[in-house]
Amino acid sequence: MRGRAFCAYRKFIHLSHDNPPGHVKKRIVLHFPGFEPLDAAKHQARYQRSALKTAKLQDFAVQVGTVHADGRNRYFDVESEGPDWQTASRVYMFDHDDLVRNLNDRPTLTRMATGFLSAARVVWEGGALAYFRHAWRFGLFFVFPFLLVIIGLALSVLIGTAPYWLALEPSLLVLSAIVAYLVFFKLFLPWSERWHTLHLFADWELAVAVASLEKPYFKQWAEDCAASVRIALEEPADEYVISSHSMGSSIAAQVIGALVEREPGLFEGKRVVFVTLGGAILQCALLRCADVLRARVGAIARVRDIFWFDVQCLTDAINFYRCQVVALTGHHDAPQPPIVFIRVKHLLSPERYRRIRRDFLRVHRQYVLDADVPASFDFTMMTAGPLPAASFASPS
Repeated sequence: MRGRAFCAYRKFIHLSHDNPPGHVKKRIVLHFPGFEPLDAAKHQARYQRSALKTAKLQDFAVQVGTVHADGRNRYFDVESEGPDWQTASRVYMFDHDDLVRNLNDRPTLTRMATGFLSAARVVWEGGALAYFRHAWRFGLFFVFPFLLVIIGLALSVLIGTAPYWLALEPSLLVLSAIVAYLVFFKLFLPWSERWHTLHLFADWELAVAVASLEKPYFKQWAEDCAASVRIALEEPADEYVISSHSMGSSIAAQVIGALVEREPGLFEGKRVVFVTLGGAILQCALLRCADVLRARVGAIARVRDIFWFDVQCLTDAINFYRCQVVALTGHHDAPQPPIVFIRVKHLLSPERYRRIRRDFLRVHRQYVLDADVPASFDFTMMTAGPLPAASFASPS
């Protein structure tokens, strides 16, 4: 019988929210993805793969349309249907692939230099100490790529100066320098990319830009996003889901917070759900320079028509597990988003989990990917299924 497996989700019907729960016929999704080199078309392809697998698992029908461009807006439509429900979702994709590509396309030495400068800025701004204070595993995530490259550099320097400390002929220094160069740039860096090392350098560079709002390129990009979000919110719908993953959560907070500041009535009378996946807003917000971001986090939390919940995972090193984001940004008196805890191990088959568990970036992506078993949280069901997104905040 179609929909039998989906019955596990019907338990959410009894959840309380300001708007009475019921089947959603039309939904607008505004998705802010994480720091990945994927444009809207690639995000759509990944969403489609996950949606088809989820539909097969939950026994319903789904069709994911192609990406449409309307000015700077990028979106695709999703049609889902079960035995007694039909839901149409329009998914706007606010990917920052242009920013990622511009940062990663620079010469290697430039990427390394700017990455280390960004790391120094994070330390100077108090971010590193705060990471270890509130989420020590995230602190290790911050340290990891820079420590790895420092080890590689130290090894190369050791090779390059070998003739000196081995008391060999000084003329061999030229040869050892060439060997050191080849070891670092042709062996070590390609090997280290299995952990996306230089990509993480760029991630921290953008994190500083998001926190400080000092870079004109990011300020203009965020303004363009705000204009697109405003247009999307004018479309009629039963609910509006603002979903964000990893770095995208900080960007979403800047964009949505700016709209709350400028047009507080924009969200009035709408059922708006803000879902942060991976709990990484504090990556940027814990920097001293992030005054605007912290203020906007509080502003979002205080909007009555925005229901915010935070999805976190114990085995994900790239989130602030059990941290109350709003309180840690200085808004103890504001409503605190409920935290939904998931376990990747419980979402996947044993074989699939074994394949990915040592890849921290892959585990971190699971929030927006398909599961192997029916579970209390599923990104496809939240963004394309019939139940209100807020119902995924408190499984009963």
